[in-house]
Amino acid sequence: MSFPLLTATAALPAVGAIATAAVPAARRTAAKWLALLVSLGTLALGAIQLVRFEPGGARYQLTESHAWIKDFGVRYELGVDGIGLAMLALTALLIPFVILAGWHDADPLETHSSRWRPTQGFFALILAVEAMVILSFEATDVFLFYILFEAMLIPMYFLIGGFGDRAHAGGDEAAATQRSYAAVKFLLYNLVGGLLMLAAVIGLYVVAGNFSLQEIVAARANGSLHMATSTERWLFLGFFFAFAVKAPLWPLHTWLPNAMGEATAPVAVLITAVVDKVGTFAMLRFCLQLFPDASKWATPVILVLALISIVYGALVAVGQRDIKRLIAYASVSHFGFIVLGIFAMTTQGQSGATLYMVNHGISTAALMLVAGFLISRRGSRLIADYGGVQKVAPILAGTFLIGGLATLSLPGLSPFVSEFLVLVGTFSAYPAAGIVATVGIVLAALYVLVLYQRTMTGPVRATVQGMADLKVRELVVVLPLIVLLVFLGVYPKPLTEIVDPAVKHTMSDVQKKDPKPAVEAAK
Repeated sequence: MSFPLLTATAALPAVGAIATAAVPAARRTAAKWLALLVSLGTLALGAIQLVRFEPGGARYQLTESHAWIKDFGVRYELGVDGIGLAMLALTALLIPFVILAGWHDADPLETHSSRWRPTQGFFALILAVEAMVILSFEATDVFLFYILFEAMLIPMYFLIGGFGDRAHAGGDEAAATQRSYAAVKFLLYNLVGGLLMLAAVIGLYVVAGNFSLQEIVAARANGSLHMATSTERWLFLGFFFAFAVKAPLWPLHTWLPNAMGEATAPVAVLITAVVDKVGTFAMLRFCLQLFPDASKWATPVILVLALISIVYGALVAVGQRDIKRLIAYASVSHFGFIVLGIFAMTTQGQSGATLYMVNHGISTAALMLVAGFLISRRGSRLIADYGGVQKVAPILAGTFLIGGLATLSLPGLSPFVSEFLVLVGTFSAYPAAGIVATVGIVLAALYVLVLYQRTMTGPVRATVQGMADLKVRELVVVLPLIVLLVFLGVYPKPLTEIVDPAVKHTMSDVQKKDPKPAVEAAK
């Protein structure tokens, strides 16, 4: 029997979470180092997957399949294609930086020791989320995926509600209430989506007789499985609604600004750069593959929702006074681009959407983590409380600027490649949608540059006078992310080689071909 690499990659952080939680209360530092070492081990296993994966080989590789619940046709079935592998690699890459950035976020509060928050629990929950997210990117059994899709809500609920932003430290009951509200809102929105998905999962089993993604797709392709049009559409809507909540797509996005605003900066990165990507990934893996005809039927409406997300998210970001909520609304806009690329149903659009998921994760992590370092120094999330930071902390300001420029997709940084491919793919199939989407690019430049101007330039405010620049630990967090932004912006080939074959398979599933260029058609 070959080594179960996929299982090991998810099992390591799961076991690490249990071990970290079991560390004695007085050994907080030991718990931190254990969590960091586990995350680095998971990253190493992810790197081995990248090495062993053959872009031109079988669609799903490193597969594992074992009986689980035989009476209901449920199997423990794993496999990665290029899209799943890219998302797995992103998750494994970001978690060590999340842990390092949150190194002191769960330490006891010196002036309020009675409100001590368990350091071990904080890092154990992060590892638990990592395990579930990785396994969800590997799962090719629909029921197994559903279990993971719902289970990851539990540790995220406690991370949001139990470990709030240090800017509110000091026993502020109003802040505690806001954190609880954000956590409950996050949980309720996602549970409602999950319940609808559960109904659709059961319906799929009734129609197909099993939960295996590969078997259902193969049966549909060879004609041995036929779904009535109405049935397929209802099942698609059940899946898509749950994924749109997680994504988050307008108008199901309202939980995100609350959750990101009240969570610590590392947890905010975990939400938008890791957990939310499960929603857009699942649109590609499950919606398009299981329900190709319904996906094409729903495309016009979904494109409209994506365009509203792009423009609305960017407009609201322009008017924000809170740094973290601005980044949250910017993410709503970026997720609109991802959904637009997926449902443009072109090779360029879907490749761009997948690259966007990866690059948005890196760029948002860089910007949010630097913003977290800034907020921890001043103790405020309000933009108006800053000014002239670049004169007292130039490295902090410089890294903040690079993260912001990546967010607005500046050429030379990796998000530009993703956004360009999404727009090219959209223009070729839906020119009007492509034109509307470009409005988001203009607005992104506005909210990022205004944010930088108001916080980093101008006279030095008395409240930031003497602010410390980035420390060694913080530089270790930020600099590798910036290097990746530049490297993948200049040379995206390592990603595109992995992703493109999987995109071609998905395009084949929905029986779509790229539109011919207008010039060629004229000839």
